[in-house]
Amino acid sequence: MSRIAKTQNKRRCPWPGDDPLYIDYHDGEWGVPCHDDRRLFEFLVLEGAQAGLSWITILRKRDAYRQAFADFDPRAVAAFSKRDVTRLMTDDGIVRNRRKIESAINNAARFLEVQSAFGSFDAYAMAFTGGRTIHNRFAAMTQVPASTPVSEAWSRDMRRRGFTFVGPTILYAHMQACGMVNDHLTTCFRHGELKGAS
Repeated sequence: MSRIAKTQNKRRCPWPGDDPLYIDYHDGEWGVPCHDDRRLFEFLVLEGAQAGLSWITILRKRDAYRQAFADFDPRAVAAFSKRDVTRLMTDDGIVRNRRKIESAINNAARFLEVQSAFGSFDAYAMAFTGGRTIHNRFAAMTQVPASTPVSEAWSRDMRRRGFTFVGPTILYAHMQACGMVNDHLTTCFRHGELKGAS
């Protein structure tokens, strides 16, 4: 039985609608604390690609991104050349935006620098939330912010380190996706299931 079938009678956040891919992402991944650096790099690339687009658009391209960006191995992506940029610009499976592609390559190199300085990207990122997940208690989507003082501080620090496409809104979306914050609505069954996770 699929995850969707098991949860079809449960209340969830409204944003996945009735799209099976979106529902599966909401129920199984969004807001779940992630401490795996490769997965964190994946979300950094995908959130940057999503800027100006819908997240479902990027989710539908996720497998193509995995193939195009060396399964999100930051060391491999950091070594991409101008030839790789040209290759990626012809890949219709991803968002063919030169600035976003070059940003992913640049950010891979900066990601490695952070790993070297802090031991892991996860340790660096979680320091901005005091090493724990922030469990919010929003009852309506209108209460969920686009950015917070924490994402603004993190954005300033990342830009100082040379990262690009890391504005406060992009980073807050990253925080939500990777479980640095739990922004499932209090009416959603996942809010309670994730409460206490960090």
